Amino acid sequence: MNQIKRLAIVKLSAMGDIIHSMVALQFIKNNYPDILIDWFVEESFAQVLENNPHINNIYKVNLKSIKKNKLEIFNQIKLIKNYSKNSYDLVIDAQGLIKSAIVSKLLGKNVAGFDKNSIREKCASTFYNKKVSIAYDENTIDRNVKVLSDPLGFDIRSKMILEKEPFLFYKDEDPIIYDFLDDKKKNILFVIGASWQSKIYPKEKFAKIIDNLDENCLIVWGSDSEKNNASFISNISKGKVLPKLDLNSLKALVSRCDLIVGNDTGPTHMAWALNIPSITLFGNTPGYRNTYQTNINKVIESSSDVNPLKLNREDFSIIDIDEQKIINMVKRLLNEA
Repeated sequence: MNQIKRLAIVKLSAMGDIIHSMVALQFIKNNYPDILIDWFVEESFAQVLENNPHINNIYKVNLKSIKKNKLEIFNQIKLIKNYSKNSYDLVIDAQGLIKSAIVSKLLGKNVAGFDKNSIREKCASTFYNKKVSIAYDENTIDRNVKVLSDPLGFDIRSKMILEKEPFLFYKDEDPIIYDFLDDKKKNILFVIGASWQSKIYPKEKFAKIIDNLDENCLIVWGSDSEKNNASFISNISKGKVLPKLDLNSLKALVSRCDLIVGNDTGPTHMAWALNIPSITLFGNTPGYRNTYQTNINKVIESSSDVNPLKLNREDFSIIDIDEQKIINMVKRLLNEA
């Protein structure tokens, strides 16, 4: 391990997955305080990583641009190969996709990642010198810390993760967020969007939950469709729609809230990262796999029997979760805070 002076981590997307990987950083630095850590990420998610004292450099790529313009692949390859001049002693692909494996191999010769039985895109493992084994259906946080710590020769145990320090950082956030916070009531942030329509809890039920709480209820959104849903909720409840926030300001807002309630999506997982109470709603994704439950971070799942190896995007069972169950858990968490 003495020769590993500079480490590259490749975790390109998405927000929740990046957050679940970032928890490893504090433990890597505790074990190897002098190691230099660079992180390669899709440009749209870079702000999640910004201001983290454990990251030396954040390098942005834009592989998504290749979908719009196939010729862009040459620009991206040139960009990534240029970063190989950093002379990384070790590159860890924490994503386990063919595209992330290629990025990793372009960055350096010594590459670690999941073995073929631990990922869906099994061919990715052929790019790695060091292969890490952990079942695909294991908890995603455990998977991420395993692939980031095992090649460095140490373990990150569940007890350590449960006792983690908050690890999202912000600077120069938009001051408008403070206009929406209330110092007399509890501030509850509702995350109403998600990457799939079938992961989204009904807006009508969100409105009912808000109207059953005598608290300051804020609604965050990230797209035009989410903004429309937020407006719908606000029009029939006491919920307040926030303005469009960048990820830096969203981190700041989450850190100031008393509770986050939302779907299985990146902004909801920010609460866990910041040691803020949360309730994450799961339908067609597995709660046991996609988050860590703690005394303050809870999950509520639909009755679906979810197979993490074959997620069903047509499973809309999240809509059947009883809003009263959520209301009761909200009140319990706020009372215990």
